[in-house]
Amino acid sequence: MLQASHAAELVIKARIAQEHPLLIFEQLPKLSQVTGAKLDFDDLFQKGRTLQWSDLPDRLWATTGVTLPNRTAYDAFGKLRNGIQHFGPPAGVEPSTETLRFVFEVIDPFINEMWDLYAVDYDEDDERYLYFVMAVVHREIPFLVSVEAAETFESWDCDWDKVSKDYRDLMHTRVKKALASKTSKK
Repeated sequence: MLQASHAAELVIKARIAQEHPLLIFEQLPKLSQVTGAKLDFDDLFQKGRTLQWSDLPDRLWATTGVTLPNRTAYDAFGKLRNGIQHFGPPAGVEPSTETLRFVFEVIDPFINEMWDLYAVDYDEDDERYLYFVMAVVHREIPFLVSVEAAETFESWDCDWDKVSKDYRDLMHTRVKKALASKTSKK
């Protein structure tokens, strides 16, 4: 959960920093705090303070015009993360499921829109799409499908009969769309 929230924070700040690196800071060092004639990385590291989690979506919008996908899920995940970090998971909440939901409802569409990346492509297992995709499908969490993931669709070890028809149809449509995009790019 903490890794997913850190990842979200980093990719949002990375997009803001593409406009200008100092825009990710809430507080910059004062002239009297700077060691040399110019502001440098060490000064920022020692005296600067970057934006808080809750301020990132508004700064993203103000600096880039980009609205973070599913702001409600972003805010809810931040509250859940804080609660778990300080008190532990509330009864009835499965942190791994909530983390996967957050990744695929917020981070995945964001990195796809900004850099044409797909979260599903960044699993570290040797069999990238085998276990990870199975866990996501089992929980019926929709995800964006890259061409690379779609090409391995037949080897996904998913029990499609145990998920709802709507979810199965959605994911099959996304796989077909990814494969069709490959042929249209040629």
